[in-house]
Amino acid sequence: MIMRAMLRRLLRSSRGSMAIETAIVAPTLIMMTLGAFEVSTMVARQQELQTAANEAAIIAVATNRGASVTPDQLAAIIRSSVNVTTNQLTVAQRFRCGTNAQLVTARTSCTTGQAISTYLTISIQDTHEPIWHAYGIGRAITFSVQRTVQMS
Repeated sequence: MIMRAMLRRLLRSSRGSMAIETAIVAPTLIMMTLGAFEVSTMVARQQELQTAANEAAIIAVATNRGASVTPDQLAAIIRSSVNVTTNQLTVAQRFRCGTNAQLVTARTSCTTGQAISTYLTISIQDTHEPIWHAYGIGRAITFSVQRTVQMS
């Protein structure tokens, strides 16, 4: 009888319900907030790499108008702009022989008399490890941005 009375009183009481609801909802809200933060960080980094590749392409095109920059100088500009290492960045000249679809690495690969077009290929790779990766959830995100600019 005493047990039934205590149970009825407990079921009618609303004291502490806010604490219980908060305990249930708070972890979900915290995880959603962390997830939104990580996604925004990833989107911002991808945008930063895209912008750096676009700016490098603009600089490369400017060399056709009289400015002078070597692929090594262009790589140094990109590295300092987006904080990537030498292993994460490639700036290389490529050549198209006549109307071939494939680009070659050496001008000497083209036969004599063929029109030779010069291209600059810019590749940037980066990796981001979300905070949840430290807890064994998911994996690192790899970004890869590539631009090919016709120089001549």
